[in-house]
Amino acid sequence: MLQKLSKGLIAGAAILAATAGTASAQNNNISLQDVLNAARAEQRAARAADQQREAEFLAERNRQAARLAEVRRQVDAADAESDRLAAEYEQNDATIGELTSELQAAQGDFGELFGAARSAAGDFAAQLQDSVISAQFPGRVEPLQEIAQSDKLPSDTQLRYITDVMFEQIVAQSNTSTFDATVVNARGENNTGTITRIGPFVAFDSSGNYYTMQALQDGRARLKQLARNPGTADAVANARGVAGFSGDGLRAGTIDPSLGQILGLVIETPTLEERFHSGGIFGYFITGILVLGVLIGVYKLVTLSSQKSGVKSQMRRKSPSRGNALGRIMMAYDSNTNADTETLALKLDDAVLKELPKLDSGLNLLKVLAAIAPLVGLLGTVVGMIQTFQQITLFGTGDPQIMAGGISLALITTAMGLIAAIPLLLLHALASGTARSIGSILEEQAAGMIAAHAETR
Repeated sequence: MLQKLSKGLIAGAAILAATAGTASAQNNNISLQDVLNAARAEQRAARAADQQREAEFLAERNRQAARLAEVRRQVDAADAESDRLAAEYEQNDATIGELTSELQAAQGDFGELFGAARSAAGDFAAQLQDSVISAQFPGRVEPLQEIAQSDKLPSDTQLRYITDVMFEQIVAQSNTSTFDATVVNARGENNTGTITRIGPFVAFDSSGNYYTMQALQDGRARLKQLARNPGTADAVANARGVAGFSGDGLRAGTIDPSLGQILGLVIETPTLEERFHSGGIFGYFITGILVLGVLIGVYKLVTLSSQKSGVKSQMRRKSPSRGNALGRIMMAYDSNTNADTETLALKLDDAVLKELPKLDSGLNLLKVLAAIAPLVGLLGTVVGMIQTFQQITLFGTGDPQIMAGGISLALITTAMGLIAAIPLLLLHALASGTARSIGSILEEQAAGMIAAHAETR
């Protein structure tokens, strides 16, 4: 490379020399020796720069080699330390196994006894956490959980604590007690209230509000007021009576034999209003049909009853009145007394036929509404089942609550359709029966008038 550079410099110098010679021949200012000296100086400077760069490269290579050697020494040391720790771990693990075997052999039957004690402590802690008695005696669960989760043998004090809490729970289950406790009201706020409990079954306050145990995030539990009290009035009255009980005589009280599970389900039981709204648009439509049908049916019953009363009253009077159907038929008879029997019969038949449509008006609509209501309920049932199968397709059958909405819609709409159809059918039957009764009276009276007219001829 240096040789090529030298040859290039020499060639350049020769060119410069030739050029300089030409220029010197012209003005004699620069000599060829000056050009040669400049070229040689540049060549020496380039050679020095190349030597310096080569020295720096070699020095950097040596430093990198030293670093690589240091890293390799560290890796070897780490591998050696890893092998040592692995051997130490295996040795310690073997030692632990030997000590565990020695401990089990030394414990003998006591190991099974202490295991049973830890298991009993865990089960009893879970039971106490959900018991309303724990609201009266707070702080009993944590020591039991500590015993159940400990890897050490329980001490004599801990074993005695388990038995003491068990006896305390047995005694508390057999009595009714009133105490002050921190509770969570229906709005989720913490309050201090006076609570009365009946054994482990139920807890309530003097206002008749019932409480169940609610688990907190820190593992503890606290009494929480039910968002809705039991639906029976006796439950609230019994709670108020027992809350003020002094111990003299007997008082009726309401208890939950499932220890709070049934009361917890009270808030999940829908009210009549919630059931109504669960029917959705189909339920609202059925309700509209029911209201419209009842109005028409009641109106027809009232008007038909009034007309029937007017007809019966007219039967007791000889002077006709235009205010009732029989009076209008009698007026038609009086207008045709001079006609022959056949003509009079046609006139009276025409008068009766004019009255019958007035009696039957609205009855067909009432009958149609009574038939539509269950059909709308059936449509809601089909839509609800479609929704249910869609939920099953998307989410499977693992969670029944996912399917509850569609099934509820199906059952509620079916029930609402039947509930609407039954009274509408009854109203239609009553109204149509009254209309037929009036029509029979009119036909009977018209036939009597024709017979009387025929006898006088």
